[in-house]
Amino acid sequence: MEKHRCVIVILTFNSASIIRETVAQARKASPHIVVVDSHSSDGTPAILEALGCTVMQRPFSNYSDQRNWAIAQVEGSCDWQLHLDADEVLDDRAVAEISAVLAGQPAFDAYMLRRRDYFMGRMLRFSGVNPWHLRLFRSGLGRCESRLYDQHFISSAKPGRLDGFMHDKNSARLADWIASHNRWSDAEAREKLGPRVAGDNVLQPRLMGDARERTRFIKELYYKLPTGIRSLGYFIYRYIFRLGFLDGTTGFYFAFFQALWFRMLVDAKMYEQRHQHPTN
Repeated sequence: MEKHRCVIVILTFNSASIIRETVAQARKASPHIVVVDSHSSDGTPAILEALGCTVMQRPFSNYSDQRNWAIAQVEGSCDWQLHLDADEVLDDRAVAEISAVLAGQPAFDAYMLRRRDYFMGRMLRFSGVNPWHLRLFRSGLGRCESRLYDQHFISSAKPGRLDGFMHDKNSARLADWIASHNRWSDAEAREKLGPRVAGDNVLQPRLMGDARERTRFIKELYYKLPTGIRSLGYFIYRYIFRLGFLDGTTGFYFAFFQALWFRMLVDAKMYEQRHQHPTN
């Protein structure tokens, strides 16, 4: 079997509105694209096959399970793997950086890319979360951590950073954003109330670690703050200190729904689970 320098793995579900753009940019980094589709009903698989992608069908259980299954499927056929979501579009700077890594003698065995957020169809220049994600790694050195929400790829290798962005062009309507974040608030509440997972299966919080580990460390501190105050403080941080107000009305709505709705909803569900009484 021919071994490719890099295989790009994309997860899809009813992604017809964005997948052409995602694939077009990804193909500039590698022509070998494998898509794991969760039985889309909007024609996504037909579009992908017409674009020359290899399409695999698999029911979706959870993000970690789907990602780790995909990793195992391509592991023996490539030196490197690059993982994207269906609506994550690489910009030209990111494509150039990835191409340089694959063409040369890389200094690292894993690399992080930064994500740029979109909300209500608009790119957020200031108020977006824009976290770093490990997405490019040598086969055998990366996997997705075992969490219910906010899952990251982890690696035994120290990661480097690449310039450019993955533009998270979430094309969902606000109602869809709210529905998905309602589900994710369930997962986050269960995650925070359950036993803490230690060891090599999750990204550990470290103040002096990389950008992802520092963010997780700060998130641990966030949950030590009083309920209610923490979500209000997060709104002030996103909207004022991170200059979210410069994104105009969309920036306000993003900060409001991200902090005063989503984060407050997580707190409310944690409270409900702590104080729920058995029904007769």
